Amino acid sequence: MAHDEQGDVSGTTAKTILVTDARLIDPEAGTDTRGWLLLRDGRIAGRGEDSPPRLDEPHRHVDARGKCLAPGIVDIGVKTCEPGERHKESIRTAGAAAAAGGVTTMVTRPDTTPPIDTPEALSYVRRRGEQVSPVHTLPMAALTKGREGREMTEIGFLLDAGAAAFTDCDHVVTDTRVLTRAMTYARSLGALIIAHPQEPTLSAGAAVTSGKFASLKGLPAVSSMAERIGLERDLALVEMTRAHYHADQISTATALPALARAKAAGLDVSAGASIHHLTLNEFDVSDYRTFFKVKPPLRAEDDRLAMVEALADGVIDVISSMHTPQDEESKRLPFEVAASGAVALETLLPAAMRLYHSGQLTLPQLFRAMALNPARRLGMETGRLTPGAPADLVLFDPDAPFVLDRSTLRSKSKNTPFDGMRMEGKVLMTLVAGAPVFEMTT
Repeated sequence: MAHDEQGDVSGTTAKTILVTDARLIDPEAGTDTRGWLLLRDGRIAGRGEDSPPRLDEPHRHVDARGKCLAPGIVDIGVKTCEPGERHKESIRTAGAAAAAGGVTTMVTRPDTTPPIDTPEALSYVRRRGEQVSPVHTLPMAALTKGREGREMTEIGFLLDAGAAAFTDCDHVVTDTRVLTRAMTYARSLGALIIAHPQEPTLSAGAAVTSGKFASLKGLPAVSSMAERIGLERDLALVEMTRAHYHADQISTATALPALARAKAAGLDVSAGASIHHLTLNEFDVSDYRTFFKVKPPLRAEDDRLAMVEALADGVIDVISSMHTPQDEESKRLPFEVAASGAVALETLLPAAMRLYHSGQLTLPQLFRAMALNPARRLGMETGRLTPGAPADLVLFDPDAPFVLDRSTLRSKSKNTPFDGMRMEGKVLMTLVAGAPVFEMTT
């Protein structure tokens, strides 16, 4: 833990916190410099690289001792399983996991039981988040009623209720006319649509990506071309409707040229990649290990490297956990029928450190994709270290080694592919609105 000194009041009540001797990871400026940060009344009140200020007011002093201080992670696509599947996860446990992982805003998915497709259901999630989660909970709403792809939801009313974006998650809207209408209406209201690029007929029943490995394992597979086909269709509709569009997960090299062309053409398009597709590949499935079954399936190493390069180049904008809790009964099945998904709120940052330690991405680049870009896409003020910005921050040690034990995760479900792996990067403190919501105990 960073060295902690108390000012005139206890750390639990101080509205002013001074963090000194920190590596300030600024994704907006693209810098990694030593300095101090002053937090007051929930916002960043000052910053410098010279001697820290002397404060007469009651405050808490945190000596970071050279550890990294960065904007808190804004994680788009977190499944909290509430309502309907609280045995897998709840907003309370997801919030605790997020705080421990340096995630200060969970942008939650509407693929619950029942789906979040009415203002009442959305308001419930927002209220629960305010009541039980230590971090911000920003719910997304379904794009179509019941996520069935037949009739769009009441986008205007859901926006009024606080919907951050609209998505049917992995249920691809196959009726192009319905999707076109939804895009046109969302565009008129300034709403963001988040889609899952996939050709659903090709990918139906698939468990892995097509190739020699899939053939050797005898598993049902899908060509990476299915992602490109789905993306090309969506981008054509974006060109027609001028909708605000975000692809939740790009995972194949073959999809990148279409994405780059759409951006070059001036379309309001962005894209994300999951931390699992950036750090794992198809060979990790190994002996049919179902904790490595995710959607879309893990790809070839060439695809993984292409995703990392696309992040460095800005073609892909966002890194997310795609946190998807599954209980033991859903995973302890033959690979082809086991549930897809992995928990990742607590492993997102240490997994991202793999890309830093390998020299593929700098810390400012990583936090641009994990904090600044998702915040900007959703119209949020956070994601920056600028004075005046919200004091949603994470203090972490990028070099601290540990072996992950899934039983210690705060999520109810423990389906992580990183179980037993040696990792680097520990969260020391997470602050939301200038108040610590997680502190590592020594």
